[in-house]
Amino acid sequence: MEQVFDVPARPRPDQVIGRGDVLARARGHVTEGGSLLLYGPAGIGKSTVLRTLAAECADGATAVLRCSATESESHLPFLALVDLLGLVADEVSEGLPAPQRAALESALTGRGESSLQRDGLALRLAVLSVLRALAARGPVLIVVDDLQWMDPASAELLAFAARRVAGLPVRVLGAVRTDADPQDQQERYLWAFPQDAMTLRVTPLSRPQVSELLEARGHTGLPRAVVRDIHVTSGGNPLFALELGRALAESRTPPQPGEPLPVPTSLRALVLNRLEMLSAETRRTLLIASAGARPTLATLRSAGRANAESETGVAASLGLVEMDHDHSGLIRFAHPLISAALYAEATPEDRRSAHAALAAAAGDPIERARHLALATTGKDRRVAASLAEAADEARLRGAPSMAAQLGLLAARHTPAGALPTADQRRLRAAEDALTAAEPELARATAREVLAVATEPADRVRAWIVVIDSVGQALSEVDDVYPQALADAGDDPRLQALVRYQVAWRALVDGQINQARAEAARSAALAAQAGDRRTELLALSFKALNETTMGHPDAAATLALASAEPQDPDVAMNHNGPVYIRSRYLLMSDQLDEARTALTWLVGEARQRGAVESEVYSVRSLAEIELRSGRCGTALELARESLRLAEDIGIGEGFALQIAALTEAGGGTVERALSLAGDAVRRAEADSDMPYMTRALYALGHARLVGADPQGAVEALRRVRELEREMGVTEPARGRWQGDLAEALVLTGALGEARDVIDETRAHAVRLRRHSILAVLERAEGMLLAARGNPESAVSVLTGARQRLAGLGYGLEEARAVLALAQVEAERRNRAAAHAALDEADRLFRRAKALPWLEQVGPAAESPSAAPPELDGLATMERQVASLVLEGSTNREIAATLFISVKTVEATLTRVYRKLGIRSRVDIVRLAAGRRAV
Repeated sequence: MEQVFDVPARPRPDQVIGRGDVLARARGHVTEGGSLLLYGPAGIGKSTVLRTLAAECADGATAVLRCSATESESHLPFLALVDLLGLVADEVSEGLPAPQRAALESALTGRGESSLQRDGLALRLAVLSVLRALAARGPVLIVVDDLQWMDPASAELLAFAARRVAGLPVRVLGAVRTDADPQDQQERYLWAFPQDAMTLRVTPLSRPQVSELLEARGHTGLPRAVVRDIHVTSGGNPLFALELGRALAESRTPPQPGEPLPVPTSLRALVLNRLEMLSAETRRTLLIASAGARPTLATLRSAGRANAESETGVAASLGLVEMDHDHSGLIRFAHPLISAALYAEATPEDRRSAHAALAAAAGDPIERARHLALATTGKDRRVAASLAEAADEARLRGAPSMAAQLGLLAARHTPAGALPTADQRRLRAAEDALTAAEPELARATAREVLAVATEPADRVRAWIVVIDSVGQALSEVDDVYPQALADAGDDPRLQALVRYQVAWRALVDGQINQARAEAARSAALAAQAGDRRTELLALSFKALNETTMGHPDAAATLALASAEPQDPDVAMNHNGPVYIRSRYLLMSDQLDEARTALTWLVGEARQRGAVESEVYSVRSLAEIELRSGRCGTALELARESLRLAEDIGIGEGFALQIAALTEAGGGTVERALSLAGDAVRRAEADSDMPYMTRALYALGHARLVGADPQGAVEALRRVRELEREMGVTEPARGRWQGDLAEALVLTGALGEARDVIDETRAHAVRLRRHSILAVLERAEGMLLAARGNPESAVSVLTGARQRLAGLGYGLEEARAVLALAQVEAERRNRAAAHAALDEADRLFRRAKALPWLEQVGPAAESPSAAPPELDGLATMERQVASLVLEGSTNREIAATLFISVKTVEATLTRVYRKLGIRSRVDIVRLAAGRRAV
C-alpha cells in the first residue's frame, strides 16, 4: 500500500517569512503523497522553502537522500549520484545482482570510466533497485536543490528511476532556477520527478514582508520610505532585498531624495555581467534610461540619443530591457535592480550629465525640476524655486510623497537669505511626508530643523510634525509638549496649534473632559489669530469628545465645525468635520447619510494621496456596511483598510479592530479572535485607553460569536469599567452593551444583565439612539426567557426584530430572529421555531454572515422536549437539565450550549435547589415520575 508523508505545520518563522501560502499549498500536496518542484529566479527563496519542507517531511521518512548541485561542478559525472546514494548504497548493495553492484560501485567511486555508456542498463537498474530496497523499509525522501546544475549523467539516472517508482513511498522535493513553469519544459526538468509531481512558483515578497525580513535579519529602524525603495529595487526578491539592506547599513551617506539606493558590488556583478557585451554608447543610453522615471524611445531621442532604438534593441536581445511597443515605446528594465545597478555603477559626473540631458528633454514640470536638481551641485535660488513649484504641483496632483522629495531637494538648493527659507521648505516637505504616510522621514526632517531653527513658528511647526509622526503612541513624545508650549510663547496662533495637540494627548489618556476643554481653548485661540484651519480641526475634535460624552452641545459644536468658510485640506481630513459628522450620523442611525459622506471622503483622500485619511475612512465605511448587514462588503473594506494600514504603518490599531468585527460577522471566528488579540496588544503598547475599549469590544464580540460567553463577559466588563472611568455615556460609540447583556444571560448572571440593560437604556433614551434601544430589547427578550417568561420574551423579540429591520440594521435583525427561534424551541412551539430558524437562515445568508449561519444549526437542535417536571426552571436551567437527561457530561453540555463548564456546574446547583434534589441521578428519577429518596 502506498504510504504518505505526514507533514506537521511547524516552520521556523525566521526561515519562512512571507511564505505561508506557498508552504500551505506545498504541504497539502506532499501530505497526500505527491512530489514537488519549486521554481523561480535566483535569490527568490526556493532553497529556504525547500529546506523547511524537507525538514518537516524528514520526520516521516526512513531514508532521506539529498544533493545540492553547483554550476562549477556540473561537468563532473555522477557527482549528484554520489551525494544521493553514497551513504546508503552499502546498506542494500549486497542484495543487488553482481552486474548492478559492480556498475553502481564504479559510478560511486569513479574507478571505472564511462560507466553509464559501458554498463548503462546495469547502472540504471542498480539505482532503481536501491530505491526499491530502501522503499521496502519505509518512505524515501529525495531532496534536490538547484536542479539546473545537476550533472547530466546523474540526471539521466534519476529520470530513469523516477518513471518507475509509481506506487512506492518515494517522494522527490526539488528546486530549480527558472522563470518559466517547468510544466512547460517537461523534458528539461520534470523528468527527474514521479508523474504526480506538482510545480509551484515561489513568488516575490510584498512590501510588508520585505520589511519583516529586514527586521528579522537585524536591519531594524529603516524608514518605511527606504523599505519601500528596497522593495521596488529588489522586485520583492529576498536575497536582493537583504543585500540592499546590508549596503544601506554599511553606507556612511544615505541616498539623497530622488536618488536610487546604493547597490552593493555583489549585486552589481550578478545583474550587470552582460554589460561587457555592450558598446560604450549603448551603456550611455541605458544609463539615461535608468535615471528616468518612465523612459521611452522618444524621451531618449530628445535627450540626445539619436540611435536609441537600435541601442535598446541590442540591450533587449541580451535580456536587459523589454520594449513595450503598445505604450509609445516605453522601456522597462527586465528587473528593477538592473536599473539601480547601472546608476550605481556610473560616476557622479556621468549621473549629473544624464540628469541634465533628461531635464532638457522633459515636458513635465515635475520631472524637469527633479532632473535639474540632480544635475546641479551647490546652492541655486533658481533651481530651488523650480523645485518648490514642482512640489506644489505634485501636491495638487495627489502625490504627497513626490512633493516631499521635491521639497527636500528644494531645501538643499536654497541659499542663505532666500524666502521661503531652507528650514521652511524642509518643514513643508515633512508635512507632505506625513500626508504620504512616511512618518520616519517626517520625524527625521523635523528633528533636523529643530537642531538649527531659532524662529518660534518654525520650531512649533517642527514639534507638531514630531508629535504627529508617532500616531497613537503619544506617550513616546510626552517630553515634546512642554517644549512646544515654551516655544509658542504668547502667540495665540502658535498656542492654538500646540493646545490642539495637548487635547489629543488628553484623549489618549482617557481624559475626555480635559480633551474637550483643551480643544475649546485651541479653537478660541485660533479664532483670535484668524487661523481658520486650526479652528476647524479644534471644533471638530471638541464635537467628537462631546459626542462620546453624550454632551448636549455636541450637535451645535459640530454645526460650528461644518460652517463656512471651510478649508479643503481639513474637509477631507479624518480629523475634520466631514469625518466627525459621519461618525455622528452613524451613532444617530442615519446609515445612508453616513455612507454618502464617507464615500466622498474616501474618494478625496485617494485623489490627494492622503493615505492615513483613506485608512480611517475605509475603516468607517466597513463599519457602516457591517451594521447594515452587508457582511461580505464590510469584510472586503476592512481587509483593504488593514492592508493599507499595515503597508504604511499608520492606523493599524483601528484597522485591526474593525477587521476583527467584520471577520466575526462574515469571515471566520478564528481570524476574528486573532485580529482582536493583536488589537488589544497594540492598544496596551500605545497606552491608548479609548482605543483599548474598542479593541476589547472586538475581542468580546468575537468570543460571543465563537460560543465563549464567559470570555465575552470578561472582555466586555473591562470595556464597561474603562468607559465609566473616561466618562463615556454615548452607547452608540462602541455598541458593546447588548453583547455584554446577552453574554451575561448565557452565563447565568441575570441580575448583572438587568443592570446593563437598564443603565444603557437610560442613556439611549436621552440621546435618542433607537438602534441601541432595539438591541437592548433583544437582550431583554433573552433575559425574560432565561427567567421563565417565554411568552413575554417572544413578544419583546418580535418587536426588536421589527424595529431593527426598520432602521436598516440587517445583521442585528437576523440575530433577533435567531434568538426568537431559540425561545420558540424552548416553548416546544416547533412550527414557530422552524419558521423563525428558516427566516434567520435567510437573513444571515443575505448578509453573508457565515459565522452566524453556523449557529442556526445548534439553535435548531436546542433541547425543546424537556419533561413537564422541569417546566418551573429558567431557560438555561431547563436546557442544562434536559441535556443531563440525554446523558451528556458537563463538558458536553458546555460545548452544546456555548457556555463554560463552570457555568454548567453553577446552573446545576440552582437546578438541584429548585427541584429539591441532590444529584444528576435525581434529575433522571424525577423526570421518570419518581421522587428522589
